[in-house]
Order: sequence, then C-alpha cells, then structure tokens
Amino acid sequence: MTVGASAPASLLMLLPLRLQTFLAFDFGIKRTGVATGNRLTRTASPQPTLAANNGQRLQAVALCIHEWQPDALVVGVPFHPDGAAHENTARAQKFARQLRARFALPVFEVDERYSTTEAISSGAKDADAASACIILEQFLRSISDE
Repeated sequence: MTVGASAPASLLMLLPLRLQTFLAFDFGIKRTGVATGNRLTRTASPQPTLAANNGQRLQAVALCIHEWQPDALVVGVPFHPDGAAHENTARAQKFARQLRARFALPVFEVDERYSTTEAISSGAKDADAASACIILEQFLRSISDE
C-alpha cells in the first residue's frame, strides 16, 4: 500500500489496532536510513544507518527487526516532483517487495519526495536516519484510529 505525500483527512488509512510499532527505511543505493516509531505517540526515533555493502542490507535489516520487533515496516519510495517514477523508485519498490517476501510483515510504501532535502535543511547529522524519521512520522500521521 502506498501513502501519498499529503493525504487529506478523508483518505486516512484504517489499520488494524494490532499494528502499533513500526520500523521505517529510507532506501538508498549506498546507505539505508532507519527509524522506529509507534502509533501512540506518532513520533519516530532515528536508528543507525545501514551500509549497503556486498548484499548485506537484508541481513542488517533482519537484525533491526529482531531487535525492535515491529508490527509492520514502512519504506520511503522516491518520485520526481511531478510524481513520475525514476530508477530509484523501482529500486525502493523492489526493496519493499524483498521485505514482504523475507519477513512476512506488512510493508507500507510512503511517497518520500523531499524527505532527504528536509532532513538536510534541518541540520541533521545523519540525513538518512532523519529522512527515515520524516517518512515514518508522515506515515503515522496518515493513520486513523477510528
């Protein structure tokens, strides 16, 4: 499921209440930012960024999942400003598919246009982890508890 950048209140997602904790990823070719968060506070906390070397990314993700025990995963998917897909869109979507297949957890895709720009402009020391926080908080705001 993909969540838009600014979904109106009428489009809030209804998720089962059993989905309380989330692990989010800002997928990148060289690095993947990570954040944890929960439905109650609707806030995210940055976690160490994963290096994407020698195909070890999924093993590092497995360690994060083991440590944090999330109910679901969130993946930021980049698009051009006009909404068009590009090479990294396909890469992030492939990453989301790999997570679904390997970890048997719900995986939500979030339109993450400008998240890295926002993270950098806020002065984040780790722009990848900060971007993952932005992605996750955007997702958490899109959830309706009704």
